[in-house]
Amino acid sequence: MSFGGVQHAILVIKQNRNLNKKHRKKCIGLVGDDSKITEYNLPKITEQKILMLRKKLQQEQKLRRTKQVVVLSVVMLILIGTLIYYM
Repeated sequence: MSFGGVQHAILVIKQNRNLNKKHRKKCIGLVGDDSKITEYNLPKITEQKILMLRKKLQQEQKLRRTKQVVVLSVVMLILIGTLIYYM
């Protein structure tokens, strides 16, 4: 009975642990740098412009949804037509 597979697994685990330690030293991950504080110069906007923007976005979404339904309907009709044709 050979335990070479188990020894290899233990060796690989040790190597991965060592690589992980090196990686942690290089990379700080998703933590940001607090020394760089970004400021955004956002323009002031009125309630009327917000409502206009909301309506415009709703219209665009409605148009996009309509296009998606039309394309899906055409594709389904083509698939159903070919299915009926070959049956």
